[in-house]
Amino acid sequence: MKTAALIVAAGQGTRAGGPIPKQYAPVGGRPVLAWTIAAFQEHPAVHLVQVVIAAPDAKAYAAAVSGLGPKLLPAVNGGSTRQASVRAGLLALASHQPDQVLIHDAVRAFVSADTISRVLARLADSAAAVAAVALTDTLKRSGPDGLVVETLDRANLWRAQTPQAFRFADIRAAHDAAAGAGHAATDDAAIAEWAGLAVTLVPDSAENTKITTAEDLAMAERRVAAAARDVRTGSGFDVHRLVAGDHVWLCGVRIPHSQGLEGHSDADVALHALTDALLGCIGDGDIGVHFPDSDPRWKGAASHIFLAEAGRRVREAGGRISNVDVTLLCEAPRIGPYREAMRARVAAILGIEISRVGVKATTTEGLGFLGRKEGIAALAGATVVLGCPAGGT
Repeated sequence: MKTAALIVAAGQGTRAGGPIPKQYAPVGGRPVLAWTIAAFQEHPAVHLVQVVIAAPDAKAYAAAVSGLGPKLLPAVNGGSTRQASVRAGLLALASHQPDQVLIHDAVRAFVSADTISRVLARLADSAAAVAAVALTDTLKRSGPDGLVVETLDRANLWRAQTPQAFRFADIRAAHDAAAGAGHAATDDAAIAEWAGLAVTLVPDSAENTKITTAEDLAMAERRVAAAARDVRTGSGFDVHRLVAGDHVWLCGVRIPHSQGLEGHSDADVALHALTDALLGCIGDGDIGVHFPDSDPRWKGAASHIFLAEAGRRVREAGGRISNVDVTLLCEAPRIGPYREAMRARVAAILGIEISRVGVKATTTEGLGFLGRKEGIAALAGATVVLGCPAGGT
């Protein structure tokens, strides 16, 4: 069974109060329309996604869908009404011969996979299926002066939402007939009803809200932010042997010392441990996977390269670095005089505020190889919040 999703995004609604149509307004760093398209692209029962847009929005649309997957067909231009736009989308889909179609509002960005599945499932025994929410508020009818004329019985009353699912041939014929008869309706289920198709209501959640006003956009932003709080922590450890030399690199700062650290790169144990901590937050291997000491490119390399790459990978994964913290274990050199320079350097490498960087030091009270001044070790921790837009910090 071949299923297409038809997303109607040709509206030029201004009730949200912004300079652009609400379907292109950013929510969580991503256009509303991109969230909507992704919901259908990621659903295994949906094979094609057709979007209908307003011709002047072509540039905004191209930016909104950049990087989205192969199910997405080229957009088509809509008409002067929602009904005309749906018909244009159905015409564009006809050559792909879908068996059934889900018609959905572009600004219902929070439709769940479960809702999509349940609406589609009802097509097995119904000509049409509509996501809907039973009314729970008391309904009043007013006169022109705003005074209540009557209180309506809300029993068996529902608020229609989308997606609305139809057999493709049926809804296309219904739209063609309505256009020919000059019949106008506010949604596709009404067109189906007018054409004599039986429409089944599928109980849905009020979470499948329609973003219409500035308040709706603000609520959507808060909702995405709350859902995005996937907090990850990672840890890292590194140790390098002290050998003959006159300085050590720690946290990207060159510190004069009576010895040096031995390593394939500059042997900055602190940055190595921090790199591993960040990679651990996103499950992306460790420093040896990305910068193996068998690769001559990293011979003598500055370790800030490794840490910067780990930070880039976190951002690419949709993460924001909340904080990093490193503890140096050594008898010497003294870390205190360099602490603030270390914090500033790490913050600069990662592009975060210095307040998000901690640097500490301790000794092992003369115990073990660290106590004997045979090496320097570092422990690091990092916290990353996933769910941020790529490139965000």
